[in-house]
Amino acid sequence: MCDSSNGGLAPPAQMFQESLCGNFNNPTAAAVTTTVWTAPAGAYFSGTFEIFNSASSPVATPVTATTSSVPVGALSATSGNSASQSVDQPTDFEITVPPGANGKFSITLYKRVLA
Repeated sequence: MCDSSNGGLAPPAQMFQESLCGNFNNPTAAAVTTTVWTAPAGAYFSGTFEIFNSASSPVATPVTATTSSVPVGALSATSGNSASQSVDQPTDFEITVPPGANGKFSITLYKRVLA
């Protein structure tokens, strides 16, 4: 039965926010690229992605990250710094960590759900 308080129309969509975070560390002698999050196309309408490169990481090469989204996301953080970007329709987040680097990443996602 339809709710008559809104003219018998379906209820409005609900907005949900999800947050994920994690650490990265590369003790090897070569850069390591890891996909840390994926989702099917259309699952999220927006997201904010952030990387933090620890001050104890080597200064020479930044930690980088890419997001498959609209537009394509690209982040780069040198030792002791962070970078973030908000994008639409994200589907994955990939981090490339140079040798000896370590730090953190965080992801905040937004989803529209019909009740």
